[in-house]
Amino acid sequence: MRVGRRCGGDRGVATVWAVVTAATLCAVFAVVLALGQAVSARHRAGGAADLAALAAADRALSGAGSACRSAGDVARAQGTEVIRCAIQGEIADVTVRARFGPYAPEVRSRAGPPEAAEGPAR
Repeated sequence: MRVGRRCGGDRGVATVWAVVTAATLCAVFAVVLALGQAVSARHRAGGAADLAALAAADRALSGAGSACRSAGDVARAQGTEVIRCAIQGEIADVTVRARFGPYAPEVRSRAGPPEAAEGPAR
């Protein structure tokens, strides 16, 4: 029997398993990162939409043009863009898009004065 030579046919199997395991872990990690990026883009768009709608509602009585310009300024300050801005009375309805990597979620937000409470105040 020669010294340094192993018996059996499983030579190099551990290397194959290590490579397969590493590739699988890399794929799972890539999926988790992509999902994290998508969630982050969605949250960024949601926050910007809320702020832009509040800014537009604040200027709603000044006219739709002024309100939507205000919403656009706030959205740009957040690194997003206004896709749609509609003013109906004192209510602002704004849709914002946030580009973050390959994702570009659009979020709609409405803002205006609180509705009158029904019944007596307590």
